[in-house]
Amino acid sequence: MEHSANDNLGTPLLGGASVLEPAIAAQMVTEASPAVRDRTLAERVVILSMICDAIVVAAAMTLSFWLRFNTSLSTYGIVSNVTLQDYAGYIGIGIVTMLASLTYRQLYARNVILRYRRVARHIFESSIIWVVGFMSVLLILKFSPPVSRLYVAIAAVNILGGLLAFRWVFDRLVHRSDMVASLRQRVLFVGWSEEAEHLATAFVSDHADAYELVGCVTPAGRDFLRNPPNPKLVLGSEENIADMLANRRIDIVMLADTNSSQGAIVGLANLCEKTMVQFKVIPSYFQILVSGLHLETVSGIPILGVSRLPLDRSTNIATKRLVDIVGACVGLIFLPPLLAVFGLLIYRESPGPILFRQERRGRNGRPFWMYKIRSMKFGAEKSDHLSQSTERQDPRLLRIGAFLRRWNLDEVPQFWNVLKGDMSLVGPRPERLYHSEKLGNEIPHYNARHNVKPGMTGWAQVKGFRGDTDLSERVKCDLYYLENWNLLLDLQIMVMTFLKRENAY
Repeated sequence: MEHSANDNLGTPLLGGASVLEPAIAAQMVTEASPAVRDRTLAERVVILSMICDAIVVAAAMTLSFWLRFNTSLSTYGIVSNVTLQDYAGYIGIGIVTMLASLTYRQLYARNVILRYRRVARHIFESSIIWVVGFMSVLLILKFSPPVSRLYVAIAAVNILGGLLAFRWVFDRLVHRSDMVASLRQRVLFVGWSEEAEHLATAFVSDHADAYELVGCVTPAGRDFLRNPPNPKLVLGSEENIADMLANRRIDIVMLADTNSSQGAIVGLANLCEKTMVQFKVIPSYFQILVSGLHLETVSGIPILGVSRLPLDRSTNIATKRLVDIVGACVGLIFLPPLLAVFGLLIYRESPGPILFRQERRGRNGRPFWMYKIRSMKFGAEKSDHLSQSTERQDPRLLRIGAFLRRWNLDEVPQFWNVLKGDMSLVGPRPERLYHSEKLGNEIPHYNARHNVKPGMTGWAQVKGFRGDTDLSERVKCDLYYLENWNLLLDLQIMVMTFLKRENAY
């Protein structure tokens, strides 16, 4: 996974030996660096990357022509005598459409260019968009001779491989040169809070070095909500921020204390606009599903609300359901032999039903019956209310049950729940009704996880937060999944489920 700033929000700050110390030292070194002060250098690096991308695309399409028409591939299909000159127009259109696709995916944004993993993802997505866009343009323009579809397929693969390889080299060169300083976005905090401290720590710990912490200032007429971990981070007061913006290279002003008056916040935003500095606010009022925040208007009045999460979209819901149906049908094939083998072993150790069902909380809080292969002694569920999760070395656990849980085999009957539509292959794990009501009152944002179908496995489980582990961290993982869902994430979690068995007991 990509190590973005959000990945490190849980990194602790260590008193006097804070991880923010290197940021202060780095600030003193880079303050006088010409590369830092020259903002145009960042634009030149971006333009250079775009030019190099165009060259890579041109080379990849030229190589594809040679592979298609000058190797054994030339025997496939009806191929007329074409020359590279005949395909020059195709290559030109291919370059333009690929650069347009990369620009559309914001590959040339400063906050992206230093993050190779994000760049690689954008290149992959852009390649898919390119195939559709390139073929659409050719259908409209109707070039002659007609383009070879095999050529387009070969070109797509070569462009993807070429851009990924070039950008990997480019990323290494940029990070080892002075250019990286010009691409970093320098951040000044107004106020200081717990959220600001987590975010600042994430900036310093970020492996991509995409952000640089300048420091913080006290809000106008007030003290910090929370004292910074090191006094050297304090650069003054908000009253002097105009001079700081004029004399220091600051790219982002981050408001961490929203208790200021409306006039003060608007004045700060206007000042940033005049000095061409980005103004951002840490949404202290929204500690949940922040990526779903959007602005809409009702009768001309702007309203900020939480919605538009990935799984709120009908197309995403339909795609996820299709994957669930296919996966459930495949999974149910393995249920009869597993029941035959493990059912006998379970019955020998603890006579009673082989299948176990329990009422769990589903989407929108609706209860449903969830099925499992019994891994505990018969009647063990009578004491479930005493503990939210199964404890390590639980005396109720069968010997064969420990094996089943270790390899997640006790969950196989839930493929039936998935096929029925009560569950999904991936999602937050469903909780028992009693514990769900209790945890909903104790853990902030717990009930937000009921916005989607519960899953057989989830992001929290593959990250090790299962069994008797920190419930608040488990909820954070579930909320991360809600905000960042995509089909590739689901597939990643499915694979990791078989590889990550931490706290599976």
